[in-house]
Amino acid sequence: MNPAEWLYRTAAREPERPALYVGPNLEASYGAFAARAGGLAAALRARGIGKGQNVALFMANSTQYLEALYGIWWAGAAAVPINGKLHPKEAAWIIEDSKASLVFVDQATGAALEGQVAGTAALVSTQSETYDGMRQTTALERPVALDPNDMIWLFYTSGTTGKPKGVMLTCTNMATMAMNYFVDVDEVKPEDAILYAAPMSHGAGLYNFMHVMRGARHIVPVSGGFHAQEILGLAPEMGPISMFAAPTMVRRLVEAAKATGSQGQGLRTVVYAGGPMYEADILDATQVMGARFVQIYGQGECPMGITALCRQDVAERDHPRWQERLASVGRAQSSVQVAIVDAQGQELPVGQIGEIVVQGATVMRGYWRNPEATAKTLRDGWLWTGDMGRMDGEGYVTLQDRSKDVIISGGSNVYPREVEEVLLSHPAVQEASVVSKQDDEWGELVVAFVVLTDAAHKPTAADLDALCLDRIARFKRPKAYHFVDSLPKNNYGKVLKTELRAQLTNEEERT
Repeated sequence: MNPAEWLYRTAAREPERPALYVGPNLEASYGAFAARAGGLAAALRARGIGKGQNVALFMANSTQYLEALYGIWWAGAAAVPINGKLHPKEAAWIIEDSKASLVFVDQATGAALEGQVAGTAALVSTQSETYDGMRQTTALERPVALDPNDMIWLFYTSGTTGKPKGVMLTCTNMATMAMNYFVDVDEVKPEDAILYAAPMSHGAGLYNFMHVMRGARHIVPVSGGFHAQEILGLAPEMGPISMFAAPTMVRRLVEAAKATGSQGQGLRTVVYAGGPMYEADILDATQVMGARFVQIYGQGECPMGITALCRQDVAERDHPRWQERLASVGRAQSSVQVAIVDAQGQELPVGQIGEIVVQGATVMRGYWRNPEATAKTLRDGWLWTGDMGRMDGEGYVTLQDRSKDVIISGGSNVYPREVEEVLLSHPAVQEASVVSKQDDEWGELVVAFVVLTDAAHKPTAADLDALCLDRIARFKRPKAYHFVDSLPKNNYGKVLKTELRAQLTNEEERT
């Protein structure tokens, strides 16, 4: 069903219940939230936008983000959330590929997109009179009815080729993910709140549904992003608060708590995911802040919905196998089946390493306008995750490695091929290979190995950095450049990235 129906029902039941906050300041009740979403829906419909069409959002976190999301769904259209950290050229590519009819932006992203967006997509800033007029339109009385398999969220996630793929997520996908949360992750009560410190275009935004259903509060920090001291100061006043955080955010939160003597008062639940959480870090986190942490494992293709490591398993220290459990990503969530298989798709015995596959109602419908990629990833009803792992006799899954070379830096995915293609666009770059380097702060850093041609004007690291900043998001650019005479390759000419990573490790050890 249409997720806007959840907002409609909550607003009809308790219109005066507080809904949207910026920091400690109330911006809208549920009645006002629903009226704004319904007004946006009516304005979108007046523009000819409804079921079967896509509307993009390219902006920083804000309460208007939620209004626009629900306005899109209320009109029956699908949302295309774009990470506000992306380079405008990257966002423009997604807007064009998704065939978005309209793009909600803020002042900064709108200015950056000017001249970048081709086609018929109109830009509407949520800080403009146009937006205010749209949300003040007489509301569409009821959300447009949608079928269970209708797409409502088009999430772009890059593959190893570097070309973003649009993941088609349906009404059923989202509803099932929300029900899994209640069963496997956490309960939500009306007095609770969710804090959006991570990008709302990703996991943090997906967790809005459960809190809308329960009539809980939605809080955007005054800063609009993640600042540990701000969160620790806000939580005691506005708690109980739940939030989604990448491991690097958890580490910073714990460090700030240590510095101030805080124990995380007001924080009820911190769901961590999006990158490797080192055992020492989660041990430190639970020691400082207690049993507030839950881990989930998911992908854009199965949003937040593959496995979960519950609060008790994260905090438990008496069980004889507590350390092995803590190193895992938990057990299959209630609506899915998870298996470890070999290259032929045969399930492997307990403890053996293979590819993680998942089947269930949270698995995507497929990739947008990409049947080849869909057929490769969805096989015989199973999603092949590309992640390698093993499962024990109790069903706990431990990630062993990624079969793809994706780099996870600060909770954000960086795909080497995408960066390599930018570097190779420089006329003096003959070859480039991008790998990860372990880092205590960010989890992984992006490092580039570059072979130059004999050109007279050879680029410096600063030149290549400027090239990357002009083409891709800042967080994707290499943090170090190694200029080498050649890249290590096998007999088939494939670059041996394992040797490059080993070289970085050896250099670090010598240092």
